[in-house]
Amino acid sequence: MTSRQRQFEQRVTHHLAIIYAGILDDAQCQELAAQLLELMLKGDVVRQPTPHKSRWDERDAVLICYGDSVNKTQAHEPHTLPTEPPLYTLKQFLDTYTEGAINSVHILPFYPYSSDEGFAVMNYVQVNEALGSWQHINDISKDYRLMADLVINHCSSKSLWFSNFIANVAPGKGYFKTANISDNLEGVVRPRTSELLNKVRTAAGEQHVWCTFSHDQVDFDFANPQVLREFVAIIRFYLDNGVRLFRLDAVAFLWKVPGTSCINLPQTHEVVRLLRTLIEHVQPQAIIITETNIPNEQNLSYFGNANEAHCIYNFSLPPLLLHTLTTGDCTALKKWMMRMPPAQDGTAYFNFIASHDGIGLRPAEGLLDTVQINALVACMQRFGAKVSWRTQNDGTLAPYEINIALFDALQGAQQGPDNFAVARFLCAHAIMLALEGIPGVYIHSLTGTENDYERFNNTQHNRAINRHRWHWHDLEAKLADPHSHHQKVHRGMLNLLKIRGKQKAFHPNATQFTLHLGQEIFGFWRQSADRQQSIFCLFNISNQPQTLSLEDLNLVNTQPWCDLLSDIVYKDMSTCLSMRPYQAIWLTNTTT
Repeated sequence: MTSRQRQFEQRVTHHLAIIYAGILDDAQCQELAAQLLELMLKGDVVRQPTPHKSRWDERDAVLICYGDSVNKTQAHEPHTLPTEPPLYTLKQFLDTYTEGAINSVHILPFYPYSSDEGFAVMNYVQVNEALGSWQHINDISKDYRLMADLVINHCSSKSLWFSNFIANVAPGKGYFKTANISDNLEGVVRPRTSELLNKVRTAAGEQHVWCTFSHDQVDFDFANPQVLREFVAIIRFYLDNGVRLFRLDAVAFLWKVPGTSCINLPQTHEVVRLLRTLIEHVQPQAIIITETNIPNEQNLSYFGNANEAHCIYNFSLPPLLLHTLTTGDCTALKKWMMRMPPAQDGTAYFNFIASHDGIGLRPAEGLLDTVQINALVACMQRFGAKVSWRTQNDGTLAPYEINIALFDALQGAQQGPDNFAVARFLCAHAIMLALEGIPGVYIHSLTGTENDYERFNNTQHNRAINRHRWHWHDLEAKLADPHSHHQKVHRGMLNLLKIRGKQKAFHPNATQFTLHLGQEIFGFWRQSADRQQSIFCLFNISNQPQTLSLEDLNLVNTQPWCDLLSDIVYKDMSTCLSMRPYQAIWLTNTTT
């Protein structure tokens, strides 16, 4: 064993000693560490990751989509089976309609599943035959950096593992978390209203299985080291198949102890640290992203001391930005920005404002008050939204998530729909793309997709409203139609992405400061690491014209400044900017 391998094994053993304190002794931790290294290395050399090194730059942007977000069918027969594997069609969409503005893609769970559109996984190492094969996944990963879900908290009740759990045989025996009905579970934090425990008859007797999300999604018991071994093997398999970004789905709920909240427990954080150690010593360019839809301060904790997640989802951004653009008041957004710590080198925020899920409201807790949240929910319901609820510890219901397509969410302000939908939509993305962090763009934001009421009516699942499946011929026609808002959104989005990717001041870790320009103009300043480029990011977030003097920005007046979005050059610093409703300006001292 080389000295580097020995150090690697010692680090893994240290993580395991913390995770399994009181469960495994020192010798057992050492033995488990050796097994995990064998699973991960598979004969490869141990690589030494560079600490605090960013694995991204301003060119990075991630498209979020399902494997079948776009399908090719017989012309004028949209409800027939696809004529080619959807993953093959997805590659064509990426090559044809992102025009080099997107270099990474998050394909939502592409494994066989039984419910929750992929998040009740039946087999982690198979590709859903309805989508394609591992060859199609490999083909995408050759041209785009691939993000895949590690659905680590739970799997399908229809999986082989759970069938074996019921039969009390391996593999599966002892894999799932159970509890006694007499256990103290009052403090358990959950995002759903269903019963936490599901009574199941097994060969070992009647057991109550833990189900954080639904009774078809049964929670793993990571106190059983065999579960950890299974997932380490899965991680290595994903690495071998081109995955470089690992999205740890619902990881905050991973470790459970009755009598606690069963969320964000110390063992959960240590498991994230362990997985990072294992992954980056095999593939230093790989990235872990934690999906923790929880209040802001709890979410930030998953950075650790730059030793847990490389990236965290910036979950507070969507509800805050939606509140800002529907009220015309950026006060709450500014306060949040000023409280957000800069991500350390080697870590970054993952910014998004739309995804396959809805607009989460828990991340707005402490940032918006109850009146503001209720007003936002009511506004979105007027725009066609559905609302998902959660049960609080006192038994009452609280809004958990707003389910709506982002284009419809931004069709108007609190006063109602208006004629600024496209401008407001592009303004929202101009803000997101300019912020510190890596941007994630939902495929339906790239195409300006509206609420899918047919899909909702067919499934009766609230989230289906925002999970439209495009048929290639329909999408092709809409993106070619100059009168369609779909084309306006698509061209506008690509323009923003292409411009962003050329600016060093938009590096995910470039300096950021909040500007104070009143309620109606939201602004912040970005500066590149070499201090050569500054960009003043200015946004009229109201439905009324606004005026701003360049003197208020204290620009260096020895050089001209150019708006990257309009190409207008300003030489006179006494100039007043007249900003249209929802206009975005990226004002820079250098252009490339």
